[in-house]
Amino acid sequence: MKKRAKTLPGVTRRQVLTWTTLGVAATVTQAADAVSLKGTPGWTPFSDNPPESFDQQGWLFFTPEEAQTLEAIVDRLIPADELSIGGKEAGCAVFIDRQLHGFYGTFERLYMQGPFHQGTPQQGDQSPLIPQQRYRQGIAALNRYVQQSAQKNFAELQPEQQDHLLQAMEAGKVHFDGYDAQSLFNDVLTNTMEGFFADPIYGGNKDMVSWKMLGFPGARYDYRDYIERHNENLGLEPISMMQWKARG
Repeated sequence: MKKRAKTLPGVTRRQVLTWTTLGVAATVTQAADAVSLKGTPGWTPFSDNPPESFDQQGWLFFTPEEAQTLEAIVDRLIPADELSIGGKEAGCAVFIDRQLHGFYGTFERLYMQGPFHQGTPQQGDQSPLIPQQRYRQGIAALNRYVQQSAQKNFAELQPEQQDHLLQAMEAGKVHFDGYDAQSLFNDVLTNTMEGFFADPIYGGNKDMVSWKMLGFPGARYDYRDYIERHNENLGLEPISMMQWKARG
């Protein structure tokens, strides 16, 4: 029978457990003695792990035709009304473009070596395609479908026609050649919602329009003065991480 290797010469399991317990106790004691901070933080925001953002103008991933199609989609998913501007004006397509240009677009932080099998909904996404491939193939398949049926691109359809097609894609009632229509709809819907409600530093939520609509105060440093104030309009203007970045 193979002998269990020792961690260190002369160290017993009891000693290891004792040291671990003392370490946890010391951590708890330090946490209990923590200093409460108020006002401006004593460090430079984003100095350690800055959010991924891009200052370049124009489209960083999409071609002009792809961008036109995507802007038409996001404007039907979030149409302008008396509460807010539409998805296009809010920058949802710009948000998606920046995300695809960054590490999300290549899934560089995910394991992508397979094997790839059809999974259950509870298992999440099982596709071998990265987001850049999904959008490029999906938008091309969408426009091919519209060209074959209406001799136009999606962006050239009437709003009612766009709505009808998007509803069919969502319900899985329409099929594209070369790409799954329902998957494209789900990806664009998810990313559009992210762009509409995310911090403007990522390209969407122009002028914090969704935060103002909801009354969300944004990325404020300290909320402790407001925790016990229930059921009242605090009248706080939302703050973006861009404002913290500018102060840093």
